[in-house]
Amino acid sequence: MASTTIQVPRETRDHLAELAKERGMSIGLLVAALAEEQPTAAQRAERLAADRDVVRRVIGVDIGDEEFEQAPDVLGNIYKIAAEKVRAARDTAA
Repeated sequence: MASTTIQVPRETRDHLAELAKERGMSIGLLVAALAEEQPTAAQRAERLAADRDVVRRVIGVDIGDEEFEQAPDVLGNIYKIAAEKVRAARDTAA
């Protein structure tokens, strides 16, 4: 695999070097691992399309992308409910 040089501030380089050392890898491998963890917009769109296709197959209904966009944010709502319960529990304990 060909490599290239990336210019970053010295502080950033030192931080990356320390993180790499802690993980027992080179800075190059660390940067590659960090990049793999962050999908591009195109990769996220591809994943979303694949996930929607799975939902369509599993439930056996052809749901359009517009319909998916109008659907409620189930996971977001679960987070809101959980946060409300945590706040209520703190208020009760106080």
